[in-house]
Amino acid sequence: MLSLTGAMAQGDPTAGEQVFKKCAACHAVGEGAQNKVGPVLNAVMGRTAGTLEGYNYSQAMKDAGAGGLVWTPETLAKYLPKPRDLVKGTKMTFPGLPNPDDVANVIAYLATFSPDFKPAPPQQ
Repeated sequence: MLSLTGAMAQGDPTAGEQVFKKCAACHAVGEGAQNKVGPVLNAVMGRTAGTLEGYNYSQAMKDAGAGGLVWTPETLAKYLPKPRDLVKGTKMTFPGLPNPDDVANVIAYLATFSPDFKPAPPQQ
């Protein structure tokens, strides 16, 4: 599991762009991005799982969102290493990113496409 004070705090968006190439077969980001096999990931941070308008999510992903799953650096850090462990029944077939640095870097990269996301203040 990633620590927010460890690798994720040091995520490198430039390195994440390279790692994201593994995701790009199914997901798109950036200006003009369109849904593919997976949904567009622009503004993913802060989005409730399974709710992007115009994308046909699995029932498992819709249920996860209805149950309170919101994409944040913390939830993505749990999801990206083994997506099917966090959302059982997701139609996402990607096995995950086993390297914690890759996860941190992809999260940092995705954050560049979520400019309106405001992380929760640290717990005291």
